[in-house]
Amino acid sequence: MPTANTPARIVIVGGGVAGLEIASTLGRRWRRRSAAPSITLVDHESAHVWKPMLHTIAAGTRDISQQQTAYLAQARDAGFVYRPGELCGLDRSAREILLAAQHAGDGRLLVPASRVGYDLLVLAIGSEANDFGTPGVAEHCWRIDSRRQADAFGREMRIRLLQSTTLDAPLHIAVVGGGATGVELSAELVQLLESATAYGAPDLAGRVTITLVEAGPRLLAAFPEDISSATRTRLESIGIRVLVGAQVKAATADAFVLADGSTLPATLKVWAAGVKGPDFLADFDGLEASRSNQLVVRPTLQTTRDDAIYALGDCAALTLPGAERPLPPTAQVAHQQARYLIDALPRALQGRPVPDFRYRDLGALVSLGDYDAFGSLGQFGLFNGLTFRGKLAQLSHVMLYRSHQARIHGFWRGGLLWLVDRLNSRVRASIRLD
Repeated sequence: MPTANTPARIVIVGGGVAGLEIASTLGRRWRRRSAAPSITLVDHESAHVWKPMLHTIAAGTRDISQQQTAYLAQARDAGFVYRPGELCGLDRSAREILLAAQHAGDGRLLVPASRVGYDLLVLAIGSEANDFGTPGVAEHCWRIDSRRQADAFGREMRIRLLQSTTLDAPLHIAVVGGGATGVELSAELVQLLESATAYGAPDLAGRVTITLVEAGPRLLAAFPEDISSATRTRLESIGIRVLVGAQVKAATADAFVLADGSTLPATLKVWAAGVKGPDFLADFDGLEASRSNQLVVRPTLQTTRDDAIYALGDCAALTLPGAERPLPPTAQVAHQQARYLIDALPRALQGRPVPDFRYRDLGALVSLGDYDAFGSLGQFGLFNGLTFRGKLAQLSHVMLYRSHQARIHGFWRGGLLWLVDRLNSRVRASIRLD
Protein backbone atom coordinates (compact mmCIF):
# COMPACT_ATOMS: atom_id res chain seq x y z
CA MET A 1 0.00 0.00 0.00
CA PRO A 2 1.12 3.61 -0.53
CA THR A 3 2.92 5.62 2.10
CA ALA A 4 1.88 9.02 3.38
CA ASN A 5 3.99 10.71 0.68
CA THR A 6 2.93 8.60 -2.30
CA PRO A 7 -0.64 8.74 -3.60
CA ALA A 8 -2.41 5.42 -3.96
CA ARG A 9 -2.70 3.96 -7.45
CA ILE A 10 -6.11 2.59 -8.38
CA VAL A 11 -6.08 0.76 -11.69
CA ILE A 12 -9.41 -0.17 -13.29
CA VAL A 13 -9.32 -2.64 -16.18
CA GLY A 14 -12.40 -2.48 -18.37
CA GLY A 15 -14.35 0.60 -19.46
CA GLY A 16 -17.81 -0.92 -19.51
CA VAL A 17 -20.85 -0.08 -17.39
CA ALA A 18 -19.06 -0.70 -14.10
CA GLY A 19 -15.49 0.35 -14.85
CA LEU A 20 -16.34 3.67 -16.48
CA GLU A 21 -18.80 4.62 -13.73
CA ILE A 22 -16.20 3.98 -11.03
CA ALA A 23 -13.43 5.86 -12.86
CA SER A 24 -15.66 8.83 -13.71
CA THR A 25 -17.23 9.21 -10.25
CA LEU A 26 -14.01 8.85 -8.24
CA GLY A 27 -12.09 10.94 -10.77
CA ARG A 28 -14.47 13.87 -10.31
CA ARG A 29 -14.48 13.41 -6.55
CA TRP A 30 -10.69 13.51 -6.21
CA ARG A 31 -9.53 15.68 -9.12
CA ARG A 32 -8.97 18.85 -7.06
CA ARG A 33 -7.61 17.20 -3.90
CA SER A 34 -3.91 17.29 -3.17
CA ALA A 35 -2.24 13.89 -2.78
CA ALA A 36 -5.46 12.23 -3.97
CA PRO A 37 -5.27 8.68 -5.32
CA SER A 38 -4.53 8.38 -9.03
CA ILE A 39 -7.07 6.55 -11.16
CA THR A 40 -6.07 4.79 -14.36
CA LEU A 41 -8.60 3.17 -16.68
CA VAL A 42 -7.23 0.50 -19.01
CA ASP A 43 -9.17 -0.72 -22.03
CA HIS A 44 -8.22 -2.14 -25.42
CA GLU A 45 -11.03 -0.17 -27.07
CA SER A 46 -10.83 3.57 -27.75
CA ALA A 47 -14.44 4.29 -26.81
CA HIS A 48 -17.27 3.06 -24.61
CA VAL A 49 -20.70 1.88 -25.76
CA TRP A 50 -23.36 0.84 -23.25
CA LYS A 51 -23.34 -2.95 -23.62
CA PRO A 52 -27.15 -3.41 -23.64
CA MET A 53 -27.13 -1.21 -26.77
CA LEU A 54 -24.70 -3.33 -28.77
CA HIS A 55 -27.48 -5.22 -30.55
CA THR A 56 -28.76 -1.92 -32.02
CA ILE A 57 -25.24 -1.09 -33.25
CA ALA A 58 -25.02 -4.57 -34.79
CA ALA A 59 -28.38 -4.17 -36.54
CA GLY A 60 -27.56 -0.66 -37.74
CA THR A 61 -30.64 0.88 -36.14
CA ARG A 62 -28.33 3.15 -34.14
CA ASP A 63 -25.19 4.89 -35.34
CA ILE A 64 -22.13 3.94 -33.32
CA SER A 65 -20.57 7.39 -33.80
CA GLN A 66 -23.49 8.99 -31.97
CA GLN A 67 -23.64 6.52 -29.07
CA GLN A 68 -20.00 6.01 -28.12
CA THR A 69 -17.97 7.90 -25.52
CA ALA A 70 -14.28 8.34 -26.32
CA TYR A 71 -12.18 7.34 -23.33
CA LEU A 72 -9.64 10.13 -23.85
CA ALA A 73 -12.34 12.80 -23.80
CA GLN A 74 -14.06 11.22 -20.80
CA ALA A 75 -10.74 10.98 -18.93
CA ARG A 76 -10.10 14.68 -19.47
CA ASP A 77 -13.61 15.66 -18.37
CA ALA A 78 -13.81 13.35 -15.35
CA GLY A 79 -10.25 13.53 -14.03
CA PHE A 80 -8.78 10.08 -14.57
CA VAL A 81 -6.06 8.70 -16.84
CA TYR A 82 -6.90 6.51 -19.83
CA ARG A 83 -4.35 3.89 -20.85
CA PRO A 84 -4.93 1.92 -24.05
CA GLY A 85 -4.00 -1.71 -23.69
CA GLU A 86 -5.29 -5.26 -23.51
CA LEU A 87 -4.85 -7.17 -20.27
CA CYS A 88 -2.93 -10.40 -20.80
CA GLY A 89 -1.35 -11.23 -17.45
CA LEU A 90 -0.85 -10.42 -13.78
CA ASP A 91 2.17 -10.27 -11.48
CA ARG A 92 0.73 -10.23 -7.98
CA SER A 93 4.10 -10.25 -6.25
CA ALA A 94 5.11 -7.01 -8.02
CA ARG A 95 1.55 -5.65 -8.03
CA GLU A 96 1.62 -5.09 -11.77
CA ILE A 97 -0.68 -5.97 -14.65
CA LEU A 98 0.70 -7.01 -18.02
CA LEU A 99 -0.64 -5.40 -21.19
CA ALA A 100 -0.19 -7.00 -24.60
CA ALA A 101 1.13 -5.09 -27.59
CA GLN A 102 -1.53 -3.73 -29.93
CA HIS A 103 -1.17 -3.62 -33.70
CA ALA A 104 -3.02 -2.00 -36.57
CA GLY A 105 -4.87 -4.16 -39.08
CA ASP A 106 -1.83 -4.13 -41.37
CA GLY A 107 0.49 -5.29 -38.58
CA ARG A 108 2.08 -1.98 -37.58
CA LEU A 109 2.76 -1.60 -33.87
CA LEU A 110 0.43 0.87 -32.18
CA VAL A 111 0.96 0.27 -28.46
CA PRO A 112 3.96 -1.70 -27.17
CA ALA A 113 3.63 -4.33 -24.46
CA SER A 114 3.93 -2.81 -21.00
CA ARG A 115 3.38 -3.17 -17.27
CA VAL A 116 1.22 -0.98 -15.04
CA GLY A 117 1.68 -0.90 -11.29
CA TYR A 118 -1.23 -0.72 -8.85
CA ASP A 119 -2.05 -0.55 -5.16
CA LEU A 120 -5.68 -1.53 -5.70
CA LEU A 121 -6.73 -3.33 -8.87
CA VAL A 122 -10.34 -3.40 -10.08
CA LEU A 123 -11.17 -5.93 -12.79
CA ALA A 124 -14.31 -5.06 -14.76
CA ILE A 125 -13.44 -6.74 -18.04
CA GLY A 126 -16.89 -8.13 -18.80
CA SER A 127 -17.70 -11.42 -20.48
CA GLU A 128 -18.09 -13.07 -23.85
CA ALA A 129 -20.47 -15.57 -25.39
CA ASN A 130 -19.71 -19.19 -24.53
CA ASP A 131 -19.67 -21.56 -27.50
CA PHE A 132 -19.16 -24.58 -25.17
CA GLY A 133 -16.63 -25.96 -27.63
CA THR A 134 -19.23 -26.38 -30.37
CA PRO A 135 -17.38 -27.25 -33.62
CA GLY A 136 -17.33 -24.51 -36.23
CA VAL A 137 -18.67 -21.69 -34.08
CA ALA A 138 -15.37 -19.85 -33.74
CA GLU A 139 -14.75 -20.05 -37.49
CA HIS A 140 -18.20 -19.32 -38.89
CA CYS A 141 -20.21 -17.29 -36.36
CA TRP A 142 -20.33 -13.60 -35.60
CA ARG A 143 -20.47 -12.34 -32.02
CA ILE A 144 -21.56 -8.98 -30.61
CA ASP A 145 -19.83 -9.02 -27.22
CA SER A 146 -17.92 -5.80 -27.84
CA ARG A 147 -18.14 -2.49 -29.66
CA ARG A 148 -15.79 -3.69 -32.39
CA GLN A 149 -17.65 -6.95 -32.91
CA ALA A 150 -21.03 -5.24 -33.10
CA ASP A 151 -19.74 -2.66 -35.57
CA ALA A 152 -18.07 -5.35 -37.70
CA PHE A 153 -21.28 -7.39 -37.85
CA GLY A 154 -23.24 -4.27 -38.78
CA ARG A 155 -20.93 -3.61 -41.72
CA GLU A 156 -21.25 -7.21 -42.89
CA MET A 157 -25.02 -7.04 -42.49
CA ARG A 158 -25.26 -3.99 -44.76
CA ILE A 159 -23.09 -5.71 -47.38
CA ARG A 160 -25.30 -8.80 -47.32
CA LEU A 161 -28.48 -6.75 -47.60
CA LEU A 162 -27.07 -4.87 -50.60
CA GLN A 163 -26.13 -8.16 -52.26
CA SER A 164 -29.58 -9.58 -51.58
CA THR A 165 -31.19 -6.52 -53.14
CA THR A 166 -28.99 -6.20 -56.24
CA LEU A 167 -28.52 -9.92 -56.93
CA ASP A 168 -32.05 -10.95 -55.98
CA ALA A 169 -30.55 -13.58 -53.63
CA PRO A 170 -32.03 -15.02 -50.44
CA LEU A 171 -30.46 -14.14 -47.10
CA HIS A 172 -30.89 -16.49 -44.15
CA ILE A 173 -29.98 -15.09 -40.73
CA ALA A 174 -29.84 -17.33 -37.66
CA VAL A 175 -29.26 -16.13 -34.10
CA VAL A 176 -28.34 -18.71 -31.46
CA GLY A 177 -29.28 -17.79 -27.91
CA GLY A 178 -32.73 -16.98 -26.58
CA GLY A 179 -31.58 -14.65 -23.84
CA ALA A 180 -32.03 -10.89 -23.89
CA THR A 181 -29.24 -10.31 -26.45
CA GLY A 182 -30.55 -12.81 -28.98
CA VAL A 183 -34.17 -11.74 -28.56
CA GLU A 184 -33.43 -8.03 -28.84
CA LEU A 185 -31.08 -8.46 -31.81
CA SER A 186 -33.68 -10.48 -33.71
CA ALA A 187 -36.31 -7.77 -33.25
CA GLU A 188 -33.86 -5.03 -34.30
CA LEU A 189 -33.05 -6.94 -37.49
CA VAL A 190 -36.74 -6.94 -38.41
CA GLN A 191 -36.83 -3.20 -37.75
CA LEU A 192 -33.79 -2.81 -40.02
CA LEU A 193 -35.60 -4.66 -42.82
CA GLU A 194 -38.70 -2.50 -42.47
CA SER A 195 -36.64 0.69 -42.63
CA ALA A 196 -34.63 -0.60 -45.59
CA THR A 197 -37.89 -1.26 -47.41
CA ALA A 198 -38.90 2.36 -46.85
CA TYR A 199 -35.57 3.48 -48.32
CA GLY A 200 -36.19 1.77 -51.64
CA ALA A 201 -35.89 -2.00 -51.23
CA PRO A 202 -39.55 -3.09 -51.36
CA ASP A 203 -38.86 -6.79 -52.01
CA LEU A 204 -36.08 -7.19 -49.44
CA ALA A 205 -38.21 -8.51 -46.57
CA GLY A 206 -39.46 -11.35 -48.76
CA ARG A 207 -35.92 -12.53 -49.44
CA VAL A 208 -34.69 -12.45 -45.82
CA THR A 209 -35.51 -14.98 -43.13
CA ILE A 210 -34.60 -14.59 -39.45
CA THR A 211 -34.50 -17.59 -37.11
CA LEU A 212 -33.92 -17.46 -33.37
CA VAL A 213 -32.59 -20.70 -31.88
CA GLU A 214 -32.72 -21.58 -28.17
CA ALA A 215 -31.50 -24.84 -26.64
CA GLY A 216 -33.74 -24.54 -23.57
CA PRO A 217 -37.49 -25.07 -23.39
CA ARG A 218 -38.33 -21.34 -23.61
CA LEU A 219 -36.92 -17.93 -24.43
CA LEU A 220 -35.72 -15.57 -21.69
CA ALA A 221 -35.22 -18.25 -19.06
CA ALA A 222 -34.35 -15.62 -16.43
CA PHE A 223 -37.74 -13.89 -16.89
CA PRO A 224 -41.16 -14.97 -15.64
CA GLU A 225 -42.92 -17.47 -17.89
CA ASP A 226 -45.65 -15.06 -18.96
CA ILE A 227 -43.03 -12.67 -20.38
CA SER A 228 -41.25 -15.56 -22.08
CA SER A 229 -44.46 -16.70 -23.74
CA ALA A 230 -45.57 -13.19 -24.74
CA THR A 231 -42.13 -12.42 -26.17
CA ARG A 232 -42.18 -15.51 -28.36
CA THR A 233 -45.67 -14.69 -29.62
CA ARG A 234 -44.66 -11.12 -30.46
CA LEU A 235 -41.47 -12.19 -32.24
CA GLU A 236 -43.37 -14.69 -34.36
CA SER A 237 -45.98 -12.04 -35.18
CA ILE A 238 -43.30 -9.82 -36.77
CA GLY A 239 -41.97 -12.66 -38.90
CA ILE A 240 -39.25 -14.29 -36.81
CA ARG A 241 -39.08 -18.08 -36.73
CA VAL A 242 -38.46 -19.24 -33.16
CA LEU A 243 -37.00 -22.66 -32.38
CA VAL A 244 -36.85 -23.80 -28.73
CA GLY A 245 -35.41 -27.06 -27.44
CA ALA A 246 -33.07 -26.92 -30.45
CA GLN A 247 -29.45 -27.53 -29.51
CA VAL A 248 -26.77 -26.62 -32.03
CA LYS A 249 -24.34 -29.46 -32.62
CA ALA A 250 -22.06 -27.73 -35.12
CA ALA A 251 -21.73 -24.71 -37.40
CA THR A 252 -20.69 -24.84 -41.03
CA ALA A 253 -20.05 -22.12 -43.59
CA ASP A 254 -23.71 -21.96 -44.62
CA ALA A 255 -25.75 -23.70 -41.89
CA PHE A 256 -26.20 -24.84 -38.31
CA VAL A 257 -26.39 -28.58 -37.63
CA LEU A 258 -28.86 -29.33 -34.85
CA ALA A 259 -28.69 -32.15 -32.32
CA ASP A 260 -31.61 -33.98 -33.95
CA GLY A 261 -29.62 -34.24 -37.17
CA SER A 262 -31.52 -31.55 -39.07
CA THR A 263 -29.83 -28.62 -40.80
CA LEU A 264 -30.77 -24.96 -40.49
CA PRO A 265 -29.59 -22.93 -43.51
CA ALA A 266 -27.87 -19.72 -42.38
CA THR A 267 -25.95 -17.27 -44.53
CA LEU A 268 -25.25 -15.06 -41.50
CA LYS A 269 -24.80 -16.79 -38.17
CA VAL A 270 -24.71 -15.00 -34.79
CA TRP A 271 -23.72 -16.76 -31.57
CA ALA A 272 -25.29 -15.07 -28.53
CA ALA A 273 -25.61 -18.06 -26.20
CA GLY A 274 -23.93 -18.60 -22.86
CA VAL A 275 -21.66 -16.36 -20.82
CA LYS A 276 -18.07 -16.85 -19.72
CA GLY A 277 -15.15 -14.74 -18.62
CA PRO A 278 -12.08 -14.30 -20.86
CA ASP A 279 -10.06 -17.51 -21.12
CA PHE A 280 -6.94 -16.07 -19.46
CA LEU A 281 -8.85 -15.65 -16.17
CA ALA A 282 -8.92 -19.44 -15.77
CA ASP A 283 -5.27 -19.27 -14.64
CA PHE A 284 -4.65 -15.69 -13.60
CA ASP A 285 -1.60 -15.81 -11.35
CA GLY A 286 -3.28 -18.11 -8.86
CA LEU A 287 -6.59 -16.29 -8.41
CA GLU A 288 -9.59 -18.56 -7.86
CA ALA A 289 -11.87 -18.85 -10.89
CA SER A 290 -15.12 -20.63 -11.62
CA ARG A 291 -15.70 -23.15 -14.41
CA SER A 292 -16.90 -20.30 -16.62
CA ASN A 293 -13.66 -18.31 -16.13
CA GLN A 294 -15.17 -15.82 -13.68
CA LEU A 295 -13.06 -14.72 -10.71
CA VAL A 296 -14.55 -15.88 -7.42
CA VAL A 297 -15.04 -12.95 -5.03
CA ARG A 298 -16.14 -12.45 -1.45
CA PRO A 299 -19.09 -10.19 -0.46
CA THR A 300 -16.63 -7.26 -0.39
CA LEU A 301 -15.93 -8.00 -4.10
CA GLN A 302 -12.31 -8.78 -3.20
CA THR A 303 -10.90 -11.88 -4.84
CA THR A 304 -10.64 -14.82 -2.47
CA ARG A 305 -6.83 -15.00 -2.66
CA ASP A 306 -5.78 -11.34 -2.87
CA ASP A 307 -7.35 -8.47 -0.92
CA ALA A 308 -5.81 -5.86 -3.23
CA ILE A 309 -7.70 -7.17 -6.27
CA TYR A 310 -11.41 -6.61 -6.82
CA ALA A 311 -13.63 -8.07 -9.53
CA LEU A 312 -17.16 -7.09 -10.45
CA GLY A 313 -19.74 -7.40 -13.17
CA ASP A 314 -19.72 -10.23 -15.69
CA CYS A 315 -16.14 -11.34 -14.94
CA ALA A 316 -16.90 -11.97 -11.24
CA ALA A 317 -18.67 -14.85 -9.54
CA LEU A 318 -20.33 -13.76 -6.29
CA THR A 319 -22.61 -16.17 -4.47
CA LEU A 320 -24.45 -14.31 -1.73
CA PRO A 321 -25.14 -15.97 1.64
CA GLY A 322 -28.12 -18.30 1.32
CA ALA A 323 -28.02 -18.33 -2.49
CA GLU A 324 -27.38 -21.43 -4.59
CA ARG A 325 -25.97 -19.68 -7.64
CA PRO A 326 -23.79 -16.63 -8.33
CA LEU A 327 -25.45 -13.36 -9.25
CA PRO A 328 -26.43 -13.17 -12.94
CA PRO A 329 -24.18 -11.36 -15.44
CA THR A 330 -26.45 -8.36 -16.03
CA ALA A 331 -25.95 -4.61 -16.33
CA GLN A 332 -28.08 -4.18 -13.20
CA VAL A 333 -25.67 -6.25 -11.11
CA ALA A 334 -22.64 -4.47 -12.59
CA HIS A 335 -24.12 -1.05 -11.83
CA GLN A 336 -24.97 -1.90 -8.21
CA GLN A 337 -21.50 -3.35 -7.66
CA ALA A 338 -19.95 -0.22 -9.18
CA ARG A 339 -21.91 2.01 -6.79
CA TYR A 340 -20.74 -0.21 -3.93
CA LEU A 341 -17.06 0.06 -4.89
CA ILE A 342 -17.31 3.84 -5.32
CA ASP A 343 -17.88 3.94 -1.55
CA ALA A 344 -15.80 0.89 -0.62
CA LEU A 345 -12.51 1.75 -2.35
CA PRO A 346 -11.91 5.03 -0.45
CA ARG A 347 -12.72 3.20 2.80
CA ALA A 348 -10.24 0.45 1.96
CA LEU A 349 -7.49 2.99 1.23
CA GLN A 350 -8.12 4.62 4.62
CA GLY A 351 -8.08 1.28 6.43
CA ARG A 352 -11.71 1.66 7.48
CA PRO A 353 -14.09 -1.33 7.69
CA VAL A 354 -16.11 -2.01 4.57
CA PRO A 355 -19.63 -3.49 4.78
CA ASP A 356 -20.54 -6.41 2.52
CA PHE A 357 -22.17 -5.80 -0.84
CA ARG A 358 -25.94 -6.21 -0.82
CA TYR A 359 -27.83 -6.87 -4.02
CA ARG A 360 -31.36 -5.65 -4.59
CA ASP A 361 -33.27 -7.33 -7.42
CA LEU A 362 -35.01 -4.47 -9.21
CA GLY A 363 -36.46 -6.71 -11.90
CA ALA A 364 -35.60 -7.02 -15.58
CA LEU A 365 -36.49 -5.46 -18.91
CA VAL A 366 -36.35 -6.65 -22.51
CA SER A 367 -37.06 -4.44 -25.51
CA LEU A 368 -38.24 -5.56 -28.93
CA GLY A 369 -37.33 -2.27 -30.57
CA ASP A 370 -40.37 -0.24 -31.61
CA TYR A 371 -42.60 -3.32 -31.53
CA ASP A 372 -42.97 -3.94 -27.80
CA ALA A 373 -41.17 -4.23 -24.47
CA PHE A 374 -41.64 -6.35 -21.37
CA GLY A 375 -40.61 -5.88 -17.77
CA SER A 376 -40.84 -7.55 -14.39
CA LEU A 377 -40.40 -6.02 -10.96
CA GLY A 378 -37.97 -7.52 -8.49
CA GLN A 379 -38.72 -9.74 -5.54
CA PHE A 380 -39.53 -7.02 -3.07
CA GLY A 381 -42.24 -4.61 -1.99
CA LEU A 382 -45.94 -4.47 -2.65
CA PHE A 383 -45.62 -5.29 -6.38
CA ASN A 384 -43.46 -8.36 -5.86
CA GLY A 385 -42.85 -10.05 -9.24
CA LEU A 386 -45.36 -7.91 -11.17
CA THR A 387 -44.93 -8.00 -14.94
CA PHE A 388 -45.80 -5.25 -17.41
CA ARG A 389 -45.42 -4.44 -21.11
CA GLY A 390 -45.90 -1.79 -23.76
CA LYS A 391 -45.14 1.92 -23.49
CA LEU A 392 -44.29 1.80 -19.78
CA ALA A 393 -41.76 -0.97 -20.33
CA GLN A 394 -40.28 0.86 -23.34
CA LEU A 395 -39.92 4.07 -21.34
CA SER A 396 -38.32 2.14 -18.47
CA HIS A 397 -35.82 0.62 -20.89
CA VAL A 398 -34.95 4.05 -22.29
CA MET A 399 -34.47 5.45 -18.78
CA LEU A 400 -31.89 2.78 -17.97
CA TYR A 401 -29.67 4.15 -20.72
CA ARG A 402 -30.31 7.78 -19.86
CA SER A 403 -29.50 7.10 -16.20
CA HIS A 404 -26.23 5.52 -17.28
CA GLN A 405 -25.37 8.59 -19.37
CA ALA A 406 -26.13 10.88 -16.40
CA ARG A 407 -23.86 8.86 -14.14
CA ILE A 408 -20.83 9.04 -16.42
CA HIS A 409 -21.37 12.55 -17.86
CA GLY A 410 -23.24 14.32 -15.08
CA PHE A 411 -26.91 15.28 -14.97
CA TRP A 412 -26.85 18.32 -17.27
CA ARG A 413 -24.55 16.92 -19.92
CA GLY A 414 -26.44 13.64 -19.87
CA GLY A 415 -29.64 15.59 -20.46
CA LEU A 416 -28.08 17.43 -23.40
CA LEU A 417 -27.02 14.13 -24.95
CA TRP A 418 -30.61 12.93 -24.68
CA LEU A 419 -31.76 16.10 -26.45
CA VAL A 420 -29.17 15.60 -29.21
CA ASP A 421 -30.36 12.02 -29.71
CA ARG A 422 -33.94 13.23 -30.03
CA LEU A 423 -32.94 15.84 -32.61
CA ASN A 424 -30.88 13.33 -34.56
CA SER A 425 -33.83 10.96 -34.68
CA ARG A 426 -35.77 13.70 -36.47
CA VAL A 427 -33.16 14.76 -39.01
CA ARG A 428 -31.05 11.64 -39.66
CA ALA A 429 -31.87 8.37 -41.39
CA SER A 430 -33.43 5.78 -39.08
CA ILE A 431 -30.79 3.18 -40.06
CA ARG A 432 -27.16 3.32 -41.14
CA LEU A 433 -26.97 3.62 -44.91
CA ASP A 434 -23.21 4.01 -45.38
